[in-house]
Amino acid sequence: MLRRTYLALTAAAVMAGPAFADGHGDKMDIVDIATGNESFSTLVAALKAADLVETLKGDGPFTVFAPSNAAFAALPEGTVEDLLKPENKDQLTAILTYHVVPGKVMSGDLSDGMMAETAQGGKVTIGTEGGVTVDSANVVQADIEASNGVIHVIDGVIMPK
Repeated sequence: MLRRTYLALTAAAVMAGPAFADGHGDKMDIVDIATGNESFSTLVAALKAADLVETLKGDGPFTVFAPSNAAFAALPEGTVEDLLKPENKDQLTAILTYHVVPGKVMSGDLSDGMMAETAQGGKVTIGTEGGVTVDSANVVQADIEASNGVIHVIDGVIMPK
């Protein structure tokens, strides 16, 4: 259950963009933001396939390092399609939850060499020299605040070790 929750958060984050609910300060949750941004349609599909949508709509807070559609497209041909198959749900969930860190971590809270434990159970390494990185992926848009956490858009899909 914990893995599913984190996976859902991760997928939602990947789909997140600078979309906000309205101008009155009310923010959408991580999943709503991802669903409302076409750049995250692959992430949203993955979250649905992994049954993580409801988890990432939860109270959180969650920090999601969300891969864009381009990040998923950069994977070897056939990878995304294989991961979306029902028989690969556990593997997909592990990958998605690896993109989710419990708590709300804004870009200003990051430091070079920082290790963050993911919902999947592994740890990601944060780099801040020459731009922010998470494992091997670059953060291309940071600090997209949601009602239940924050999304940082990344240009790659990071894999658990």
